[in-house]
Amino acid sequence: MLRHVEEAGSPAPAPAQPAGDEGVPVSVKIRERLKAAQKRFNANDNIAGFIEPGELDRLLDEVEAKMQGVLDSLVIDTASDHNTRDTARRVAKMYLGEVFRGRYVDAPAITEFPNAEHLNELMIVGPITVRSACSHHFCPVIGKIWIGVLPNQHTNVIGLSKYARLVDWLMNRPQIQEEAVIQLADLIERKTQPDGLAIVMEASHFCMSWRGVREMDSRMINSVMRGAFLKDPALRREFLALIPRNGGNNR
Repeated sequence: MLRHVEEAGSPAPAPAQPAGDEGVPVSVKIRERLKAAQKRFNANDNIAGFIEPGELDRLLDEVEAKMQGVLDSLVIDTASDHNTRDTARRVAKMYLGEVFRGRYVDAPAITEFPNAEHLNELMIVGPITVRSACSHHFCPVIGKIWIGVLPNQHTNVIGLSKYARLVDWLMNRPQIQEEAVIQLADLIERKTQPDGLAIVMEASHFCMSWRGVREMDSRMINSVMRGAFLKDPALRREFLALIPRNGGNNR
């Protein structure tokens, strides 16, 4: 199974825990391993390499308990209100197992094939659905991504569905859109080694539509251009012209 070496890496074997550590929260143990390895654990970092077998289940219990504390502080009667009786557990499962899952599991296994046919024409994959959350408010970020690849004879070829898996893994964590597209570009460029790579992301941010200014129609669009796409204006124009953005509107 692939490890997310670009973000967290593979830690050295963790030292045996002292006998009296049963009461130490599992989040503290994971955090101590990360600090000992001098690894970053920002909201959009993958930390799977520092989580030991069985610890995700214990982390789920810990997050549930902390979430119950949040509900109590919000003065929500989870004992009498059947609608919120299991909310703490539901939210914990949603964060760890769904919307932030990309932080806690290894990168999806991606089979890479040699470019036997020496493909060298522009290939575009998309729109790929983006489901993420902003790091600032944990509000949903929903949108689309288009990926353009200009292969060469040395490029590793991966299946079209694998691009969607990589997007899902990287976006299922708290993200900032500008950082997310760079992370994705780094990952795809490292795996495929193309002559050129282009990524365009268009998304609605609920931290702007659901709260704050409550602007419902605004979207954010940004791009990353690498290699030939950065150097060749004609190739860049071809890629941008072929993206059916109006057809991929997420509203």
